Amino acid sequence: MPLARLLSTVTYVKHGIFACVLGSSVIGANLAVADTVGFRQAVAEMAWEDDTVAKFYRENGYQAIWTAVDEAGQARRNALFQALGEARFHGLPDMSAQARDILEQLKDITSTRDLGAAEVAMSRAFLEYARDINTGLLTPSRIDSEMVREKRKLDETALLNGVATGAPHLYLQNLAPRSSQYRALMREKMNLEARIERGGWGPAVHSDKLESGARGEHVVNLRNRLIAMGYLGRSASIEYDIKLEQAVQAFQEDHGLEPDGIAGAGTLAEINRPITDRLKGVIVAMERERWLEPELGERHVLVNQTDFTAKIIDEGKVTFQTRSVIGKNSHDRRTPEFSDVMEHMIINPSWYVPRSIVTKEYLPKLKNNPNAHDYMVLTDNRGQVINRASVDFSQYTARSFPYAMRQPPSARNALGLVKFMFPNKYNIYLHDTPAKSLFSREARAFSHGCVRLAEPFEFGYALLAKQSDEPKALFDRILNSGHETKVKLDVQVPVHIIYRTAFVDEEGQPQFRRDVYGRDAKIWAALEEAGVVLPGYQS
Repeated sequence: MPLARLLSTVTYVKHGIFACVLGSSVIGANLAVADTVGFRQAVAEMAWEDDTVAKFYRENGYQAIWTAVDEAGQARRNALFQALGEARFHGLPDMSAQARDILEQLKDITSTRDLGAAEVAMSRAFLEYARDINTGLLTPSRIDSEMVREKRKLDETALLNGVATGAPHLYLQNLAPRSSQYRALMREKMNLEARIERGGWGPAVHSDKLESGARGEHVVNLRNRLIAMGYLGRSASIEYDIKLEQAVQAFQEDHGLEPDGIAGAGTLAEINRPITDRLKGVIVAMERERWLEPELGERHVLVNQTDFTAKIIDEGKVTFQTRSVIGKNSHDRRTPEFSDVMEHMIINPSWYVPRSIVTKEYLPKLKNNPNAHDYMVLTDNRGQVINRASVDFSQYTARSFPYAMRQPPSARNALGLVKFMFPNKYNIYLHDTPAKSLFSREARAFSHGCVRLAEPFEFGYALLAKQSDEPKALFDRILNSGHETKVKLDVQVPVHIIYRTAFVDEEGQPQFRRDVYGRDAKIWAALEEAGVVLPGYQS
């Protein structure tokens, strides 16, 4: 009896979700499909180019998990086709066509070889989906060398064993990041898509500046756009009144702008951003969320570069937050993205000047004036202080200069009076700074790459509160001594330096920030090239 007559395939499509049910009468008169030598040979042949799939089937005795005719096999098939149909909801490429191809493959089965090929095809589709939704579609460092976050390695054999032995629908659902941030971003993605279907946010506002007392068409357009965005209740006033001012202020707060209630050029530029730009930002943020470790740490430090903030988070709640300054947007100063572990802080630190700064910034000045920056100490390779008067700086190039430079502890020190260390090969850390005025700026990308904190002492108190009943007194006593002192953290704290132009705050409010380094634009281009698409839209 031909297998095509033994195999009953029923498909249905609902909201892009596919399901496949194989008939229970597959095992015919003298042909037990999943146990035949032909099936095992077909699986082995089809899987040989894929080490993971081949290993899995060798170890399970070439038993079918997708094309098995029992209820468990049917449940796995249903779960897989539903997951493939829903991949686009996660900001991944639409895998519906791949699901349809496999369904057609199942319909056309006429031999055990065909069935083995379908079995392997489903395992490959499952692994592709599992990789993309669990650790991301892209590899960060291939998109931008400053996104140095390492992509997690998955045990793909364990994934296949998991779906083969667990509850398949739940198992597949749990492959997506389970963080509250990911779920919130997914909801915002759906909200934006729904708004796009309703026509977007309406006409852009063509004006240089609007503020209290203004009247006319531009004010109406501004009001209508903010109503569509959810910042204002419906009204038909042509005047820039107090309610409109408050709506502008709320918009500014949610977009990292100075909340003055005036719709100036910067604010209007953000208000006029197409809704698709915001949707792209959310999809990129979901991909970035997949790059993170599943567990950030019960207590951890989170630095969002585009938000210019540093936060201490305890059990999912922000317990301390301060403004930050990040690296300047130039090729050698941008702050990289990575995670590490904070081990200690140094109070009254010396600044050991990076060689790149010594040779590019200080050496040219020393050639003109050997006493330039006289607060800096010149040292040899053994750390011994060198008398500047004995050095002919003019004879050295950036490559041949043999000395290092160090700035002793002081209020003028470039690191300020405390630095927080999570030793890493990028030489990035958090620290104080004497340049306090920069924290009043709206955009704060000014440093050589390290992250400066507006309230470093308070940040230190918060960290020490876990190991001292009087953290402020402990910190201040060391500070007032003037001596460079290393203070070890009894419990090391994970530090995550991230870059999110779209995120959802603790109150569930979507937040958007500017793409300071242009990294999100690169990620979106790569996602688009990989097959991620947006729905039809208007701005």
